[in-house]
Amino acid sequence: MEHTDVLIIGSGLAALTTALHLAETMQITILTKKTLQDSASAWAQGGIAAVLADDDTVEAHIQDTLIAGAGLCDEAAVRFVVEHGRAAVQWLVEVGVPFTEDAASDTGFHLTREGGHSTRRIIHAADATGRAVQRTLCQQIRQHPNITLLEHHIAIDLITGAKLGRDDQRCYGSYVLDSLHGRVKTFAAKHTVLATGGAGKVYLYTTNPDVATGDGVAMAWRAGCSVANMEFMQFHPTCLYHPRAKSFLISEAVRGEGGLLKLADGTRFMPEHDARGELAPRDVVARAIDWEMKKRGLDCVYLDISHQPAEFITSHFPNIYQRCLELGIDITREPIPVVPAAHYTCGGVVTDLAARTDIANLYAVGEVAHTGLHGANRLASNSLLECLVFGRAVAQTILATAPVQAPVIPEWDESRVTDADEEIVLSHNWDELRRFMWDYVGIVRTNKRLERAAHRIALLTEEINEYYANFRVSNDLIELRNLVMTADLIVRCAQQRHESRGLHTSRDYPETLAVAVDTVIRPE
Repeated sequence: MEHTDVLIIGSGLAALTTALHLAETMQITILTKKTLQDSASAWAQGGIAAVLADDDTVEAHIQDTLIAGAGLCDEAAVRFVVEHGRAAVQWLVEVGVPFTEDAASDTGFHLTREGGHSTRRIIHAADATGRAVQRTLCQQIRQHPNITLLEHHIAIDLITGAKLGRDDQRCYGSYVLDSLHGRVKTFAAKHTVLATGGAGKVYLYTTNPDVATGDGVAMAWRAGCSVANMEFMQFHPTCLYHPRAKSFLISEAVRGEGGLLKLADGTRFMPEHDARGELAPRDVVARAIDWEMKKRGLDCVYLDISHQPAEFITSHFPNIYQRCLELGIDITREPIPVVPAAHYTCGGVVTDLAARTDIANLYAVGEVAHTGLHGANRLASNSLLECLVFGRAVAQTILATAPVQAPVIPEWDESRVTDADEEIVLSHNWDELRRFMWDYVGIVRTNKRLERAAHRIALLTEEINEYYANFRVSNDLIELRNLVMTADLIVRCAQQRHESRGLHTSRDYPETLAVAVDTVIRPE
């Protein structure tokens, strides 16, 4: 039995922010499925949206967020995050994050603009902001005496009062698989924080890292938490289309700095879909690309920034330039082949502005959470901001909460299971799930497609539950079990929304209803 004050499951920006704000006074344990740097945060290219410039305002950022959210944002949550944006960025500057400087700017830093923003307000570190932020915070995490980091540890399930046969709605920790040694550990914690990221790997094409398998949402749902708005899966419009480029994102900032979307013959098409052209919100751009590809039978479209000076391109987008060059594409001379790909989970575990879930002492921060900030579509670069603001908020909540004496927690029981006979079942089911989710629950949906997906999910769930009941747990089994449950929640939410709004487009319900309502589902 392992004991800790705060158990943080995940290692992205939300997790690290939470840990560093708590570590001066509490013992923190961070669990990460792979290594500390394996997270969607580390892959984030664009930057962090915050009101920093003299000519920008909190109200303008709030309005841009509300417009992108298609009427479904919680305005109190939006205001809370935006108003705390400057302080969040200032904290990163103080801990040494090397943001791109600009002597001509009143902020001292270069600010870029992305789709949906009315002005330049994205602070960034070239085109690898997430990596720069994660690297800086990871150094502090590894050096802090009150933080224990356990890599290659994947949470299996939360330990709740209900699981222990008690009548309290409280979380006491988690059962965790040490993947390297094949051993299940029991972690008792006064507070447990889900910072597990999103669920992009439920789809065939995604910009997400392999660890984005919906673990936190699935665990929280099994534990008894409400989940909301899972139908709003954001598809990033521009993922590099190349057989050797796995999940490589072409940043929104490329369009913000003048990149144009074109067909193979060089014809621009975005002005026909939206007056804002390439700077329309992501859902609009992704649907436009999807429409052009399906209409014309295309494998991809092209993003062209080659009209800008070569020095401008290589200085603003050094990582994108280098990666494309490795694949034989010189973006200073030719356009980049791109396709939409699953990118960000706007829904998640329902929380309040203190990051509390329905279960006492269980919190959710970052992409795993549904705070009300994103509504029906996330505004570009609000995600890292949300991690920072709620990472600090959950730390303040935990520090102000009196600890509760934990009951006796039984160790993990493997007495009735054996080693798996055939792992091929897992890889086959994983592949099948991701393909039918892409085909049936993608950018454009229909009732019939959703019904087909629901039917297949039911069959897979039965198979996986039987497998889980009879064989020892493995990393792949845990992830697949969580992915199928997350897919089920996405489909259930999508079936309940009888309209088209933001990221959810239905051919059967093309109109947008007059009143926007969250899709909240609760365990029975």
